[in-house]
Amino acid sequence: MKVNRRTGGQVALVLLLTSSSLAAHDLGQDEALRLRQQGVIAPLEHLLGPAFARYPGSKLLDAELEEHKDRPVRYIYEIELLTAEGVVREIELDASTGELLKDKEDD
Repeated sequence: MKVNRRTGGQVALVLLLTSSSLAAHDLGQDEALRLRQQGVIAPLEHLLGPAFARYPGSKLLDAELEEHKDRPVRYIYEIELLTAEGVVREIELDASTGELLKDKEDD
């Protein structure tokens, strides 16, 4: 049986994108409020302090709450900051503990 490598690569890419989109998804504000009220996640404003201390003079550009369907389920705040130097930083924080999971320059 002859296999077209290009088609196989395209199928693999589609499967990869589909599976990663199933692994995590953005939550709306109603769901975030419910999780806060249940004590599952900490309020974002409580966790932003260390991020701003890490980059003094920075400004918040965007913040999202994602649910990662790992075992166990994990909630992560994805934050974008604009530093005083004009660099955009992408920061991920564990929404329950505030643990810094990622800090990188945004592409």
